[in-house]
Amino acid sequence: MHSSLSEFPPLRVLLVEDEFLISEWVSESLAEQGFTVRAVSNAAEALRQLTSTAVDVLFTDINLAGGVDGLALAHRARELFPDLPVVYASGRINTLDADLQVPGAVFVAKPYVPEMVGRILADAAKAAAQRLHA
Repeated sequence: MHSSLSEFPPLRVLLVEDEFLISEWVSESLAEQGFTVRAVSNAAEALRQLTSTAVDVLFTDINLAGGVDGLALAHRARELFPDLPVVYASGRINTLDADLQVPGAVFVAKPYVPEMVGRILADAAKAAAQRLHA
C-alpha cells in the first residue's frame, strides 16, 4: 500500500501539456491527490517556471507545440537541475527509446489514469531524493 501524500509536504509538479482539456483534467486530478501543480503549455514557459519556481518533478508531454518538444525540454531542464525527476507522456508512441530520454526518466503512454501518474510522480521524486542522500 502506498503511503498518503498528505503525510509529507506537497510535491511540486510542473505539468507541460499543450492540450488544454488534458492539462486541466490532469492538473485537477493531481491536485486532488495532494500535489501542487503548475501547468504550462510549452517548453519556453516551462523553462521560465523551472528557473523561477521550485519544482520537484517535471511531467511533460513529448509532442509539444512551439518548436521545442518534451525531449529537448527535459534535456535542458536536466542541464539546469541535474537531479530533477522527469516523467514523459505521449499519445503518439507506446515506448520511448532510452537513448532519447534523460537518464532515470519514466515514460507513460497516453491515455493514462491520473491516479497511476500520481504514484509514478511520487515514486520518481522519492527515487531522486534517495539518490541525493546515498
